[in-house]
Amino acid sequence: MSIDRAALVAGSIRLASGIHFLVDPLGANRLWGDPEEPTPTARLLLRSMGYRDALIGGLLATAALRGRNTRGWFLASGGADAADLLGGLSVHRELKRSQQLIGLGGAVIGIGVGLWGATRRTPTDQQTTASISDQ
Repeated sequence: MSIDRAALVAGSIRLASGIHFLVDPLGANRLWGDPEEPTPTARLLLRSMGYRDALIGGLLATAALRGRNTRGWFLASGGADAADLLGGLSVHRELKRSQQLIGLGGAVIGIGVGLWGATRRTPTDQQTTASISDQ
């Protein structure tokens, strides 16, 4: 059983981000570009995003450690960022420049990582290809 290091790194980053939003939603919100105090509704949504990211990140990291296929979790991760980007684009003009760059830019990077992770060749793929060509 080989560990998928790329998936472990990506999952750990998303897990850590999710935990940060759960433990310190105001600090996480500032880190992502919003210096102002969020409303109670916004804090609820920040915590919801924290649960989502912790769950997806934890499951991606777990699949990586167990040597399981991580493509679906990479897609879930990229899909979560795609939803964030779509929602962010609807309020793009109302966001501060820092929120546009950090928040929406981070979502674009997350989508890219999710797509890359879902389509890349993994060590398991290479072993399967090698065993098929040996026959």
